[in-house]
Amino acid sequence: MEGERVPTEIPAEIREEYEELLMGSVDALPEGELLKQLVRARTEGRPLRAKLGVDPTTPDIHLGHTVVLRKLAQFQKFGHTAVLIIGDCTGKVGDPSGRSKTRPRLTDEQIAANARTYAEQAAKVLDMDKAEVTYNGDWLSPLCMDDVLNLTATVTVARMLERDDFSRRYLANEPISMLEFMYPLLQGYDSVAVRADVELGGTDQKFNLLMGRTIMEAYSLPPQSILTVPLLVGTDGEQKMSKSTGNYIGVDDEPNDMFGKVMSIPDSLMVTYWSLLTGKGRHEIEAVEKRLASGEYHPAEAKRDLAEILVTLYHSAAQAGEARAHFDRVFKEKDQPAVIPESAVPEDAVQDGIVWLPRLLTALGLAASNGEARRLVEQGGVKIDDVVVKDVKAEFVPADLRDSVIQVGKRKFVRIV
Repeated sequence: MEGERVPTEIPAEIREEYEELLMGSVDALPEGELLKQLVRARTEGRPLRAKLGVDPTTPDIHLGHTVVLRKLAQFQKFGHTAVLIIGDCTGKVGDPSGRSKTRPRLTDEQIAANARTYAEQAAKVLDMDKAEVTYNGDWLSPLCMDDVLNLTATVTVARMLERDDFSRRYLANEPISMLEFMYPLLQGYDSVAVRADVELGGTDQKFNLLMGRTIMEAYSLPPQSILTVPLLVGTDGEQKMSKSTGNYIGVDDEPNDMFGKVMSIPDSLMVTYWSLLTGKGRHEIEAVEKRLASGEYHPAEAKRDLAEILVTLYHSAAQAGEARAHFDRVFKEKDQPAVIPESAVPEDAVQDGIVWLPRLLTALGLAASNGEARRLVEQGGVKIDDVVVKDVKAEFVPADLRDSVIQVGKRKFVRIV
Protein backbone atom coordinates (compact mmCIF):
# COMPACT_ATOMS: atom_id res chain seq x y z
CA MET A 1 0.00 0.00 0.00
CA GLU A 2 1.45 3.34 -1.03
CA GLY A 3 2.38 5.74 1.72
CA GLU A 4 2.32 3.12 4.46
CA ARG A 5 5.72 2.59 6.09
CA VAL A 6 6.40 0.46 9.14
CA PRO A 7 9.04 2.08 11.41
CA THR A 8 11.98 -0.19 12.10
CA GLU A 9 11.68 0.33 15.89
CA ILE A 10 8.28 -1.40 15.97
CA PRO A 11 8.48 -4.92 17.49
CA ALA A 12 8.65 -7.62 14.83
CA GLU A 13 5.40 -9.31 15.86
CA ILE A 14 3.45 -6.04 15.60
CA ARG A 15 5.07 -5.27 12.26
CA GLU A 16 4.05 -8.72 11.00
CA GLU A 17 0.49 -8.21 12.24
CA TYR A 18 0.28 -4.77 10.64
CA GLU A 19 1.57 -5.96 7.28
CA GLU A 20 -0.88 -8.86 7.20
CA LEU A 21 -3.81 -6.60 8.07
CA LEU A 22 -2.81 -4.27 5.24
CA MET A 23 -2.45 -7.14 2.76
CA GLY A 24 -5.20 -6.91 0.16
CA SER A 25 -6.49 -3.59 1.52
CA VAL A 26 -6.75 -0.32 -0.40
CA ASP A 27 -6.91 2.54 2.12
CA ALA A 28 -5.71 2.69 5.72
CA LEU A 29 -6.61 6.16 6.98
CA PRO A 30 -5.37 8.34 8.54
CA GLU A 31 -1.98 7.22 7.32
CA GLY A 32 -0.12 5.26 9.97
CA GLU A 33 -2.98 5.44 12.49
CA LEU A 34 -3.69 1.71 12.47
CA LEU A 35 -0.04 0.99 13.32
CA LYS A 36 -0.22 3.39 16.27
CA GLN A 37 -3.43 1.69 17.44
CA LEU A 38 -1.79 -1.74 17.28
CA VAL A 39 1.13 -0.50 19.36
CA ARG A 40 -1.22 1.10 21.91
CA ALA A 41 -3.33 -2.05 22.06
CA ARG A 42 -0.25 -4.15 22.85
CA THR A 43 1.01 -1.64 25.42
CA GLU A 44 -2.35 -1.28 27.19
CA GLY A 45 -3.29 -4.94 26.89
CA ARG A 46 -6.61 -3.98 25.29
CA PRO A 47 -7.73 -5.52 21.98
CA LEU A 48 -8.95 -3.20 19.24
CA ARG A 49 -12.65 -3.12 18.48
CA ALA A 50 -12.91 -3.70 14.71
CA LYS A 51 -16.38 -2.84 13.39
CA LEU A 52 -18.19 -4.01 10.27
CA GLY A 53 -21.77 -3.07 9.49
CA VAL A 54 -23.84 -5.05 6.98
CA ASP A 55 -27.33 -4.19 5.82
CA PRO A 56 -29.56 -7.23 5.17
CA THR A 57 -30.86 -5.96 1.83
CA THR A 58 -30.77 -9.43 0.22
CA PRO A 59 -31.38 -12.87 1.73
CA ASP A 60 -27.91 -14.23 1.03
CA ILE A 61 -24.35 -13.22 0.31
CA HIS A 62 -21.73 -14.06 -2.32
CA LEU A 63 -17.96 -14.29 -2.18
CA GLY A 64 -17.66 -10.58 -2.89
CA HIS A 65 -19.24 -9.90 0.49
CA THR A 66 -16.81 -12.24 2.22
CA VAL A 67 -13.78 -10.12 1.30
CA VAL A 68 -14.45 -7.66 4.12
CA LEU A 69 -15.63 -10.47 6.43
CA ARG A 70 -12.26 -12.18 5.94
CA LYS A 71 -10.49 -8.94 6.80
CA LEU A 72 -12.55 -8.80 10.00
CA ALA A 73 -11.59 -12.42 10.69
CA GLN A 74 -7.92 -11.39 10.42
CA PHE A 75 -8.46 -8.97 13.30
CA GLN A 76 -9.92 -11.88 15.27
CA LYS A 77 -6.87 -13.97 14.40
CA PHE A 78 -4.66 -11.40 16.13
CA GLY A 79 -6.83 -11.31 19.25
CA HIS A 80 -8.91 -8.24 18.49
CA THR A 81 -12.68 -8.00 18.92
CA ALA A 82 -14.83 -8.35 15.82
CA VAL A 83 -17.99 -6.23 16.11
CA LEU A 84 -20.52 -7.25 13.46
CA ILE A 85 -23.50 -4.92 13.19
CA ILE A 86 -26.59 -6.18 11.36
CA GLY A 87 -28.20 -3.03 9.99
CA ASP A 88 -31.84 -3.80 10.62
CA CYS A 89 -32.47 -0.05 10.97
CA THR A 90 -30.07 1.34 8.33
CA GLY A 91 -31.27 -1.37 5.95
CA LYS A 92 -34.66 0.31 5.90
CA VAL A 93 -33.00 3.61 4.98
CA GLY A 94 -30.83 2.19 2.20
CA ASP A 95 -27.15 2.94 1.60
CA PRO A 96 -26.82 5.40 -1.32
CA SER A 97 -23.18 4.45 -1.98
CA GLY A 98 -22.59 4.12 -5.70
CA ARG A 99 -26.25 4.70 -6.49
CA SER A 100 -27.47 6.84 -9.35
CA LYS A 101 -30.99 7.04 -7.93
CA THR A 102 -32.81 6.58 -4.65
CA ARG A 103 -32.78 2.97 -3.46
CA PRO A 104 -36.24 1.41 -2.90
CA ARG A 105 -37.08 0.98 0.78
CA LEU A 106 -37.46 -2.50 2.20
CA THR A 107 -40.24 -3.53 4.55
CA ASP A 108 -39.74 -4.62 8.16
CA GLU A 109 -40.65 -8.16 7.12
CA GLN A 110 -38.05 -8.24 4.32
CA ILE A 111 -35.35 -6.88 6.62
CA ALA A 112 -36.17 -9.39 9.38
CA ALA A 113 -36.17 -12.35 6.98
CA ASN A 114 -32.85 -11.32 5.43
CA ALA A 115 -31.22 -10.57 8.79
CA ARG A 116 -31.89 -14.10 10.02
CA THR A 117 -29.67 -15.55 7.31
CA TYR A 118 -26.82 -13.03 7.57
CA ALA A 119 -25.46 -14.15 10.92
CA GLU A 120 -25.64 -17.79 9.79
CA GLN A 121 -23.67 -17.05 6.65
CA ALA A 122 -21.16 -14.81 8.46
CA ALA A 123 -20.44 -17.78 10.74
CA LYS A 124 -18.82 -19.48 7.75
CA VAL A 125 -16.06 -16.85 7.95
CA LEU A 126 -16.02 -15.43 11.49
CA ASP A 127 -15.59 -17.13 14.85
CA MET A 128 -19.05 -16.18 16.09
CA ASP A 129 -18.30 -17.41 19.63
CA LYS A 130 -15.76 -14.59 19.95
CA ALA A 131 -17.57 -11.96 17.88
CA GLU A 132 -19.99 -9.30 19.09
CA VAL A 133 -23.09 -9.49 16.90
CA THR A 134 -25.64 -6.76 17.40
CA TYR A 135 -28.45 -4.95 15.57
CA ASN A 136 -28.31 -1.19 15.11
CA GLY A 137 -32.04 -0.88 15.64
CA ASP A 138 -31.22 -1.42 19.32
CA TRP A 139 -29.78 2.10 19.58
CA LEU A 140 -31.10 3.89 16.48
CA SER A 141 -34.80 3.14 16.89
CA PRO A 142 -35.02 4.65 20.44
CA LEU A 143 -33.50 8.00 19.33
CA CYS A 144 -35.86 10.91 20.03
CA MET A 145 -36.15 14.08 17.93
CA ASP A 146 -33.58 15.93 20.07
CA ASP A 147 -31.12 13.06 19.48
CA VAL A 148 -31.72 13.17 15.73
CA LEU A 149 -31.30 16.95 15.61
CA ASN A 150 -28.04 16.73 17.55
CA LEU A 151 -26.81 14.10 15.11
CA THR A 152 -27.71 16.09 11.99
CA ALA A 153 -26.02 19.17 13.44
CA THR A 154 -22.64 17.44 13.27
CA VAL A 155 -22.39 17.66 9.45
CA THR A 156 -23.05 20.34 6.83
CA VAL A 157 -24.82 19.97 3.49
CA ALA A 158 -21.61 21.12 1.78
CA ARG A 159 -19.78 18.18 3.37
CA MET A 160 -22.46 15.78 2.13
CA LEU A 161 -22.11 17.10 -1.39
CA GLU A 162 -18.42 16.23 -1.35
CA ARG A 163 -19.59 12.66 -1.86
CA ASP A 164 -19.15 11.70 -5.53
CA ASP A 165 -22.53 10.10 -6.12
CA PHE A 166 -24.36 12.95 -4.36
CA SER A 167 -22.45 15.64 -6.25
CA ARG A 168 -23.07 13.97 -9.63
CA ARG A 169 -26.78 13.67 -8.97
CA TYR A 170 -26.96 17.25 -7.67
CA LEU A 171 -25.22 18.65 -10.76
CA ALA A 172 -27.46 16.55 -13.00
CA ASN A 173 -30.53 17.94 -11.18
CA GLU A 174 -31.50 14.41 -10.10
CA PRO A 175 -33.38 13.93 -6.82
CA ILE A 176 -31.55 13.20 -3.56
CA SER A 177 -33.80 12.48 -0.61
CA MET A 178 -33.10 13.72 2.91
CA LEU A 179 -33.35 10.08 3.91
CA GLU A 180 -30.21 9.35 1.88
CA PHE A 181 -28.39 12.17 3.67
CA MET A 182 -29.27 10.44 6.93
CA TYR A 183 -27.59 7.16 6.02
CA PRO A 184 -23.92 8.21 6.56
CA LEU A 185 -24.94 9.87 9.83
CA LEU A 186 -26.63 6.73 11.10
CA GLN A 187 -23.68 4.57 10.09
CA GLY A 188 -21.37 6.99 11.88
CA TYR A 189 -23.56 6.86 14.97
CA ASP A 190 -23.13 3.08 14.96
CA SER A 191 -19.42 3.72 15.57
CA VAL A 192 -20.32 5.90 18.54
CA ALA A 193 -22.64 3.23 19.95
CA VAL A 194 -20.08 0.42 19.79
CA ARG A 195 -17.03 2.65 20.44
CA ALA A 196 -15.19 1.40 17.37
CA ASP A 197 -11.42 1.65 17.07
CA VAL A 198 -11.36 0.56 13.42
CA GLU A 199 -14.12 0.35 10.83
CA LEU A 200 -13.89 -1.87 7.76
CA GLY A 201 -15.67 -1.55 4.43
CA GLY A 202 -15.41 -1.75 0.68
CA THR A 203 -13.85 1.08 -1.29
CA ASP A 204 -17.35 2.34 -2.10
CA GLN A 205 -17.83 2.92 1.65
CA LYS A 206 -14.93 5.33 2.07
CA PHE A 207 -17.11 8.44 2.52
CA ASN A 208 -19.30 6.73 5.12
CA LEU A 209 -16.30 5.40 7.05
CA LEU A 210 -14.66 8.83 7.17
CA MET A 211 -17.99 10.32 8.26
CA GLY A 212 -17.82 8.00 11.25
CA ARG A 213 -14.62 9.76 12.35
CA THR A 214 -16.32 13.15 12.17
CA ILE A 215 -19.31 11.99 14.20
CA MET A 216 -17.20 10.23 16.84
CA GLU A 217 -15.23 13.43 17.38
CA ALA A 218 -18.52 15.37 17.70
CA TYR A 219 -19.50 12.97 20.50
CA SER A 220 -16.11 13.43 22.23
CA LEU A 221 -14.81 9.97 21.35
CA PRO A 222 -11.42 9.09 19.82
CA PRO A 223 -12.09 8.81 16.07
CA GLN A 224 -11.81 5.39 14.48
CA SER A 225 -9.27 4.57 11.82
CA ILE A 226 -10.62 3.06 8.61
CA LEU A 227 -9.52 0.17 6.44
CA THR A 228 -11.05 -0.39 3.01
CA VAL A 229 -10.87 -3.50 0.84
CA PRO A 230 -11.35 -3.79 -2.92
CA LEU A 231 -14.63 -4.71 -4.57
CA LEU A 232 -14.21 -8.25 -5.89
CA VAL A 233 -14.33 -8.63 -9.67
CA GLY A 234 -16.80 -11.32 -10.69
CA THR A 235 -16.32 -14.50 -12.68
CA ASP A 236 -16.58 -12.56 -15.96
CA GLY A 237 -13.30 -10.83 -15.12
CA GLU A 238 -14.76 -7.39 -15.80
CA GLN A 239 -17.54 -6.19 -13.53
CA LYS A 240 -17.95 -6.14 -9.76
CA MET A 241 -19.33 -9.45 -8.49
CA SER A 242 -23.10 -9.10 -8.38
CA LYS A 243 -26.18 -11.26 -8.56
CA SER A 244 -27.77 -8.81 -10.99
CA THR A 245 -25.03 -9.44 -13.56
CA GLY A 246 -24.89 -13.19 -12.92
CA ASN A 247 -21.11 -13.16 -12.36
CA TYR A 248 -21.26 -14.25 -8.74
CA ILE A 249 -20.35 -17.24 -6.59
CA GLY A 250 -22.77 -17.63 -3.69
CA VAL A 251 -21.55 -18.86 -0.32
CA ASP A 252 -24.52 -21.25 -0.32
CA ASP A 253 -23.92 -22.52 -3.87
CA GLU A 254 -23.85 -26.30 -4.12
CA PRO A 255 -20.27 -27.70 -3.96
CA ASN A 256 -20.16 -28.73 -7.64
CA ASP A 257 -21.53 -25.35 -8.75
CA MET A 258 -19.09 -23.43 -6.56
CA PHE A 259 -16.14 -25.49 -7.80
CA GLY A 260 -17.13 -25.05 -11.44
CA LYS A 261 -17.69 -21.31 -11.10
CA VAL A 262 -14.24 -20.84 -9.57
CA MET A 263 -12.74 -22.79 -12.48
CA SER A 264 -14.40 -20.35 -14.88
CA ILE A 265 -12.59 -17.24 -13.60
CA PRO A 266 -9.89 -15.72 -15.84
CA ASP A 267 -6.30 -16.61 -14.93
CA SER A 268 -5.65 -12.90 -14.35
CA LEU A 269 -7.87 -13.02 -11.23
CA MET A 270 -6.11 -16.00 -9.69
CA VAL A 271 -3.80 -14.26 -7.21
CA THR A 272 -6.52 -11.75 -6.30
CA TYR A 273 -8.94 -14.55 -5.42
CA TRP A 274 -6.27 -16.43 -3.47
CA SER A 275 -5.43 -13.26 -1.55
CA LEU A 276 -8.92 -11.99 -0.82
CA LEU A 277 -10.97 -15.16 -0.39
CA THR A 278 -8.91 -17.96 1.15
CA GLY A 279 -7.83 -16.46 4.46
CA LYS A 280 -4.24 -17.53 3.75
CA GLY A 281 -1.40 -15.53 5.28
CA ARG A 282 0.88 -13.12 3.44
CA HIS A 283 3.75 -15.59 3.07
CA GLU A 284 1.50 -18.31 1.63
CA ILE A 285 0.04 -15.92 -0.93
CA GLU A 286 3.48 -14.68 -1.93
CA ALA A 287 4.59 -18.30 -2.42
CA VAL A 288 1.60 -18.99 -4.71
CA GLU A 289 2.32 -15.85 -6.72
CA LYS A 290 6.00 -16.74 -7.05
CA ARG A 291 5.27 -20.31 -8.20
CA LEU A 292 2.75 -19.08 -10.77
CA ALA A 293 5.19 -16.48 -12.11
CA SER A 294 7.99 -19.04 -12.44
CA GLY A 295 5.78 -21.53 -14.28
CA GLU A 296 6.23 -24.13 -11.55
CA TYR A 297 2.51 -23.92 -10.68
CA HIS A 298 0.21 -24.41 -13.69
CA PRO A 299 -2.73 -21.96 -13.62
CA ALA A 300 -5.25 -24.78 -14.13
CA GLU A 301 -3.88 -26.68 -11.15
CA ALA A 302 -3.73 -23.52 -9.04
CA LYS A 303 -7.34 -22.85 -9.93
CA ARG A 304 -8.33 -26.39 -8.92
CA ASP A 305 -6.56 -25.96 -5.59
CA LEU A 306 -8.26 -22.58 -5.11
CA ALA A 307 -11.68 -24.07 -5.88
CA GLU A 308 -11.07 -26.94 -3.46
CA ILE A 309 -10.07 -24.52 -0.70
CA LEU A 310 -13.20 -22.41 -1.20
CA VAL A 311 -15.55 -25.38 -1.28
CA THR A 312 -13.88 -26.67 1.90
CA LEU A 313 -14.40 -23.30 3.59
CA TYR A 314 -18.11 -23.13 2.82
CA HIS A 315 -18.98 -26.84 2.83
CA SER A 316 -16.45 -29.52 3.87
CA ALA A 317 -13.17 -31.10 2.82
CA ALA A 318 -14.99 -34.27 1.77
CA GLN A 319 -17.43 -32.38 -0.44
CA ALA A 320 -14.56 -30.36 -1.89
CA GLY A 321 -12.74 -33.55 -2.88
CA GLU A 322 -15.92 -34.91 -4.45
CA ALA A 323 -16.47 -31.65 -6.34
CA ARG A 324 -12.92 -31.78 -7.70
CA ALA A 325 -13.40 -35.36 -8.87
CA HIS A 326 -16.76 -34.42 -10.38
CA PHE A 327 -15.24 -31.50 -12.28
CA ASP A 328 -12.39 -33.60 -13.65
CA ARG A 329 -14.76 -36.35 -14.70
CA VAL A 330 -17.25 -34.05 -16.42
CA PHE A 331 -14.94 -31.47 -17.95
CA LYS A 332 -11.38 -32.67 -17.91
CA GLU A 333 -12.42 -36.14 -19.08
CA LYS A 334 -15.52 -34.80 -20.93
CA ASP A 335 -17.96 -37.25 -19.38
CA GLN A 336 -21.32 -36.99 -17.64
CA PRO A 337 -21.43 -37.25 -13.84
CA ALA A 338 -21.46 -40.74 -12.37
CA VAL A 339 -24.70 -39.91 -10.59
CA ILE A 340 -27.28 -37.69 -12.31
CA PRO A 341 -30.30 -36.42 -10.33
CA GLU A 342 -33.59 -37.80 -11.61
CA SER A 343 -37.00 -36.18 -11.83
CA ALA A 344 -40.35 -36.66 -13.46
CA VAL A 345 -41.64 -33.78 -15.52
CA PRO A 346 -43.06 -31.42 -12.84
CA GLU A 347 -46.80 -30.83 -13.11
CA ASP A 348 -46.39 -27.06 -13.18
CA ALA A 349 -44.16 -27.39 -16.27
CA VAL A 350 -47.05 -28.87 -18.27
CA GLN A 351 -49.82 -26.72 -19.75
CA ASP A 352 -52.46 -28.23 -22.03
CA GLY A 353 -50.34 -31.35 -22.33
CA ILE A 354 -47.31 -29.43 -23.64
CA VAL A 355 -43.96 -28.69 -21.96
CA TRP A 356 -42.34 -25.34 -22.79
CA LEU A 357 -38.58 -25.71 -22.34
CA PRO A 358 -37.85 -22.52 -20.31
CA ARG A 359 -40.74 -23.35 -17.96
CA LEU A 360 -39.37 -26.88 -17.55
CA LEU A 361 -35.90 -25.60 -16.67
CA THR A 362 -37.40 -23.34 -14.00
CA ALA A 363 -39.61 -26.08 -12.58
CA LEU A 364 -36.61 -28.44 -12.35
CA GLY A 365 -34.54 -25.82 -10.51
CA LEU A 366 -32.05 -25.54 -13.38
CA ALA A 367 -32.85 -21.83 -13.76
CA ALA A 368 -34.03 -19.26 -11.25
CA SER A 369 -36.81 -17.90 -13.47
CA ASN A 370 -38.34 -18.28 -16.91
CA GLY A 371 -36.45 -15.17 -17.97
CA GLU A 372 -33.11 -16.63 -16.94
CA ALA A 373 -34.07 -19.91 -18.63
CA ARG A 374 -34.80 -18.09 -21.90
CA ARG A 375 -31.39 -16.41 -21.78
CA LEU A 376 -29.66 -19.73 -21.14
CA VAL A 377 -31.41 -21.30 -24.13
CA GLU A 378 -30.67 -18.33 -26.41
CA GLN A 379 -26.99 -18.41 -25.39
CA GLY A 380 -26.67 -22.10 -26.25
CA GLY A 381 -26.30 -23.16 -22.64
CA VAL A 382 -28.96 -25.90 -22.71
CA LYS A 383 -28.58 -29.42 -24.09
CA ILE A 384 -30.99 -32.34 -24.32
CA ASP A 385 -29.17 -35.65 -24.75
CA ASP A 386 -25.99 -33.70 -25.60
CA VAL A 387 -27.73 -31.73 -28.39
CA VAL A 388 -27.80 -27.92 -27.99
CA VAL A 389 -31.31 -26.46 -28.05
CA LYS A 390 -31.38 -22.74 -28.88
CA ASP A 391 -35.08 -22.32 -29.73
CA VAL A 392 -36.76 -20.55 -26.79
CA LYS A 393 -40.13 -21.59 -28.21
CA ALA A 394 -39.25 -25.28 -28.10
CA GLU A 395 -42.13 -27.43 -26.81
CA PHE A 396 -42.33 -31.13 -26.04
CA VAL A 397 -44.82 -33.82 -25.15
CA PRO A 398 -43.88 -35.16 -21.68
CA ALA A 399 -43.54 -38.72 -22.95
CA ASP A 400 -40.93 -37.63 -25.50
CA LEU A 401 -38.66 -36.37 -22.70
CA ARG A 402 -38.61 -39.66 -20.80
CA ASP A 403 -35.04 -40.96 -20.24
CA SER A 404 -33.59 -37.73 -21.67
CA VAL A 405 -30.70 -35.98 -19.90
CA ILE A 406 -31.13 -32.22 -19.69
CA GLN A 407 -27.91 -30.27 -19.19
CA VAL A 408 -27.68 -26.57 -18.29
CA GLY A 409 -24.26 -24.99 -18.52
CA LYS A 410 -21.36 -27.24 -17.69
CA ARG A 411 -22.42 -28.41 -14.26
CA LYS A 412 -26.17 -29.03 -14.00
CA PHE A 413 -27.77 -32.29 -15.13
CA VAL A 414 -31.22 -33.86 -14.65
CA ARG A 415 -32.49 -37.13 -16.10
CA ILE A 416 -36.22 -37.17 -16.85
CA VAL A 417 -37.88 -40.38 -15.63
